[in-house]
Amino acid sequence: MATWKTLILQDSASPSMEQLMFFHDHTLMILTIITILVSQLLTTLFFNKFQHRNLLEGQTIEIIWTILPALTLIFIAVPSLRLIYILDEINNPSLSIKTIGHQWYWSYEYSDFKNIEFDSYMLPMNEMKQFNFRLLDVDNRVILPYESQIRMLVTAAEVIHSWTIPTLGVKIDGTPGRLNQISFSINRAGLFYGQCSEICGANHSFMPIVIESISPNYFIKWILKMTQI
Repeated sequence: MATWKTLILQDSASPSMEQLMFFHDHTLMILTIITILVSQLLTTLFFNKFQHRNLLEGQTIEIIWTILPALTLIFIAVPSLRLIYILDEINNPSLSIKTIGHQWYWSYEYSDFKNIEFDSYMLPMNEMKQFNFRLLDVDNRVILPYESQIRMLVTAAEVIHSWTIPTLGVKIDGTPGRLNQISFSINRAGLFYGQCSEICGANHSFMPIVIESISPNYFIKWILKMTQI
């Protein structure tokens, strides 16, 4: 999760977030090279005293500064398109979960199983324990198995919400009357925190998301326990 000293991206917990971080570093490297080059050229222009009174045009330099930006955009566009296809691919999900955004809480339905649905509210201050995080913990966490393909179906009841888990590289809008879907896989156990990322009203800041990633064997035991309730 993000802390007060986090200056860079959160540690990835999914293959898609790893690819997003690789693309971020790739693009940042290109931008750094461009910034250094342009800064050097500007510095040279400010401090040199050379003049060319008869210079009207320069075909060579115009060709160069047209081709180089085009090549730079290609080096950015190709990995970007590849990443888009990776993120959009949904191939035989092991588990499908429906998420509904409300003002101001989340509802979850495990569509593959009967009678497993619950609401997830932020924990109020008077119910928090020593190990809970203020404004981030909820009363009912989303339990998911790691190393499994998860398909999340997201919608909303009244206004637009956005279901976001930065560590997993997941951000998808919940729109009333529309069902959006996204696929992801968690590669380790742990607790992963997120929040609604679309301004949805007065209590927009108070509808956090918590995913608890556990092993498939423990997940099956949790499912059996929930179906017996």
